[in-house]
Formats: sequence, C-alpha cells, structure tokens
Amino acid sequence: MLRYTLMRLGIFAGCLVVVWGLVYSGLAPRGLGASNGLWIVMLALLLSAPISFVVLRKERDRASVQIVQRVDRMKAGMEANRSQEDAADDTSRAQGQTQAS
Repeated sequence: MLRYTLMRLGIFAGCLVVVWGLVYSGLAPRGLGASNGLWIVMLALLLSAPISFVVLRKERDRASVQIVQRVDRMKAGMEANRSQEDAADDTSRAQGQTQAS
C-alpha cells in the first residue's frame, strides 16, 4: 500500500514539474492574479489522475488484494473472539445451573 502511495505521489510530482515548466514557459495559460500556484496544482492533479489510473493498474490490484486479505484476517479474528466469548458464557451458565440444582 505504501508503495502504491509513493508511486502515485511520484507521478503527481512529475506532472507538477511538467505543468510548472509549461506555465512559466508560456505554453500553458497562467492563472488569474495570485491564483497561479493553485492553477498549477489543479492542472497537475488533473493530469496525474488518469495517468495513475492507467500506469498503476497492477500495483493498485496488488494493494487491493493486500487490503482484502487484511480485512479477512480481521474478520476471522473477530469471529474467533466471538466464539471464545460464547463458549466461556455457555460454560459459566452451565456451571451456574449445576450449582443451582
């Protein structure tokens, strides 16, 4: 998951550098007044999203598998805990009924 995030940030940083170069060379339009920095970041985000979607498909699938496995392990652990609690509760109730008789 960390690898995917770092790769995604790398693509964004690359797009940011390219857009910055295009804006300051005059090939891409500048923002209005003081909004030039925001304009550059927004253009970089707009370009990096589809690039990341296509280029990082395999890495995203790998990260998805890891997340699903982690969730499944957590569910199994919770179910095991629930079963332990049920067994302990059943045992204590059975002992309580035996002593009451």
